[in-house]
Amino acid sequence: MTAPHAYEQHATMLPERGHDAGDFTRMPPNDLDAEQAVVGALMLSPDVIAEVNATMDPADHYRPAHETIHRAILHLHAQGQRADPITVGHHLEQAGDLNRVGGRSYLTTVVRAVPTTANAGYYAEIVHDLARRRASIEAGTRIIQAGLSPTTTVEQLRAELAAGTETLPATWGEPIPLNQQPTLPAFPTWVMPTWLREFVDAVAEETQTPADLAATLALAVLATAAGGRVIVQLRGRWREPTNLFTVVALPPGNRKSAVFSAMTGPLRAAEKLLASEAAGRIAEAEVTAKMAREAADKAAAQAAKAEGPERDGLTAEAIALAQAAESLNIPVAPRLLADDSTPEVVTTLMSEQGGRLAVMSAEGGIFDIIAGRYSGTPNMEVFLKGHAGDWLRVDRRSRAENIEAPALTMGLAVQPDVLKDIGHNRGFDGRGLLARFLYSLPESLVGYRKSDPAPVPDHVAERYERTITTLTLALAEWTDPAILRLTPEADTALTGYNERIEPQLRARGGRLGHITKWASKLVGATARIAGLLHLAQHLEDGYTRPITGDTMDAAIEIGDYFATHALTVFDLMGADTTLTRARSLLAVLEDNAWETVSRRDLFAKLSRTEFPSVSDLEPVAALLEEHGYLRIDTPPRTGKRGRPPAPRYHLHPQLREAKA
Repeated sequence: MTAPHAYEQHATMLPERGHDAGDFTRMPPNDLDAEQAVVGALMLSPDVIAEVNATMDPADHYRPAHETIHRAILHLHAQGQRADPITVGHHLEQAGDLNRVGGRSYLTTVVRAVPTTANAGYYAEIVHDLARRRASIEAGTRIIQAGLSPTTTVEQLRAELAAGTETLPATWGEPIPLNQQPTLPAFPTWVMPTWLREFVDAVAEETQTPADLAATLALAVLATAAGGRVIVQLRGRWREPTNLFTVVALPPGNRKSAVFSAMTGPLRAAEKLLASEAAGRIAEAEVTAKMAREAADKAAAQAAKAEGPERDGLTAEAIALAQAAESLNIPVAPRLLADDSTPEVVTTLMSEQGGRLAVMSAEGGIFDIIAGRYSGTPNMEVFLKGHAGDWLRVDRRSRAENIEAPALTMGLAVQPDVLKDIGHNRGFDGRGLLARFLYSLPESLVGYRKSDPAPVPDHVAERYERTITTLTLALAEWTDPAILRLTPEADTALTGYNERIEPQLRARGGRLGHITKWASKLVGATARIAGLLHLAQHLEDGYTRPITGDTMDAAIEIGDYFATHALTVFDLMGADTTLTRARSLLAVLEDNAWETVSRRDLFAKLSRTEFPSVSDLEPVAALLEEHGYLRIDTPPRTGKRGRPPAPRYHLHPQLREAKA
């Protein structure tokens, strides 16, 4: 994994043990493999940036090129841009640093040098530890040189000793902010097929709305076309259907209805065409059923007038005709879309439509309906099973509704307050409904919109409408779903993504640990997105082709987008109580400006509403330690009896400076 040491000329040579102070022939401690793994992991996975920042500083790198690359990645991340070899190379080129770090080829080298991004924090610990050792060695070398020099005065020697003490490992890195909402990434529309990306971007321009709104709705539109008709085969018995639940949150005045109409228009057109084509069959079936019922009624009337053996024969004939009339099935008008319908209506519609339906709405009223606005009792069974594809049976007084493989899609555009409200509904979270949605929380453009934006080009709109309508009609008649398989490259990409996400689910220290219900479904949702992108890319024969590695990489990029937005959305819904308490604790630490404080003294300053007991303080303090705001010092136990000694907290100097 080690690249050629093209930057060794930058190294500071230190004396070997046993040499005199002026003999500089030994390389200082460093691990270029670990440094490459750190910067490579930062480019491969933005999820590890917070963990690496909490562990090391870019200046900890031994090779200057790695420090330059590291700082470029952080700069792009702070701007809300993805940092990969292409974007980092462009940034370095603009700054005049690209050749100095080894060119674009070296950026590719460090990315390929990463064994696994899951160990990025461990690689950062290695780099940081070696940096501290080098700092100590350099300080000691300066002291030795000063002590051996006959011209060094006592005051100069004391100054070197003092400087050396300051250099020794006791420094604080830059803490990771808690009190500011992170800049969320924009939807990566560039990974979409050209025809879809062009329409999404054009609608966003014409309506002056974030592209996130149109792009997320586009996924729901594709899921409406393909849901219940296409399944992604992953491995073994693991299969994922291609229906999705998506929700975009934007404040009022963001033209959600206009975007909604533009994106879902082709679905409504396809629904009308399907209904028109079915009208003749429905009318014929209704006439046939009416005639059969009339024949049965006539036979029953004749049987009632007859006597003896003739009556028995006519009765049997009437019964047979009645059974035949009852067995006739009158098809219902095809439906693709529903709006804010009750769970009972949704269940009936899905049963009539072979298990396939989409609830598309530019409002959030569906959540109130699910919570029991009309019935007084929450009813979310059809939504839970409709997302997962689990068998659904509902027994009613008039009939039983049986859906073997339901495929329900939901595409919603709501106000942010709706997310806050549903977050307070324990039933939604406890039953797992909130975990089934992919969330987008784009930044509003209100106040920054153009007064005369470019309209959607006619050819772009026509191609989108034609493609969605054609795809929907082509899949509408399928009864047995097509199975999409993965190429080895796609399987490797999804496996790597799974390995990257899994450590983030850990309750302690995992980036997604407080939203595990949602995050545990992320890899499956990403596979569903890959299936939809595949169909959109191969419109005519997608069901005969396997999903490629490039398509899976595109789906993973979208999955990362939704993961980052989900963290903020669940914070908005109050899911992360530890983070909320951490902000309160941080404010107390800033107000009191302690250098160190005991757990008892700190607990005495806290609100009992937020911190009822000391045990409530411990995970919050651990979170602040992970973010670099404090260090927990627990004295060793001196005896076998009694309580273990209470910890003491050493606080970051910035907390004292905040109120200065």
